[in-house]
Amino acid sequence: MRFDVVTIFPEMFAHVFEHGVVGRAIERGLLELHAHDLREHTHDRHRQVDDTPFGGGPGMVMKPEPLVEAVESIRPKNPGPVILMEPWGERFDQGLAAELATEPGLTIVCGRYEGIDDRVRVALEAREISIGDYVLSGGEIPACVVIDAVARLVPGVVGDPESLVHDTFTATAAGGPSGWPQFTRPAEYRGMTVPDVLLSGDHKRIDEWRLGQAESRRRQAAQRRDSQTKELKKT
Repeated sequence: MRFDVVTIFPEMFAHVFEHGVVGRAIERGLLELHAHDLREHTHDRHRQVDDTPFGGGPGMVMKPEPLVEAVESIRPKNPGPVILMEPWGERFDQGLAAELATEPGLTIVCGRYEGIDDRVRVALEAREISIGDYVLSGGEIPACVVIDAVARLVPGVVGDPESLVHDTFTATAAGGPSGWPQFTRPAEYRGMTVPDVLLSGDHKRIDEWRLGQAESRRRQAAQRRDSQTKELKKT
């Protein structure tokens, strides 16, 4: 699978993905990652990629010409969908990661400033995606999140395919239990001991314990979200 990223900071991506699962997959030829400098597609001596918004308002907006030209230069090598990392976009989750992993490639455009001129979305028939409801300096870190999550689902990238089945959010998205507490050696650390059931060797009891713990964690997380929502509504 091929990932192309359009950004004003292309050097960020080599450092993030030179190690770990994705880095090894790139070395083995299972993945390709190409970061493209948006400024190479400008046509003025200042290499300007942004300008003031029509209608007024604070900040700057990313210009359409460099972005569209950059993506058009990539498309002959990457026929996959174009993704705009935007905070108001479709929420990225494990189900969407699995959907994107079936594509031959992705071209990800990293927004900055107050956003991207909307004609880019229209011209490129792009899909807007967000990794969450919070503010970041730009789309580069969200793009890394998308690449890592999608790349793991490409066949052969993760050494043990069985581990993907038991990944917390993979299992949850499929309707199965996951997210239980995990323990490893030593069996006792600073007075804290591993639950006896995990040392029992009784796999039926272990599965039941894990299911109960996962469900308890989900309930607690839901209660926290509900409580936070109520507090936000008060303000």
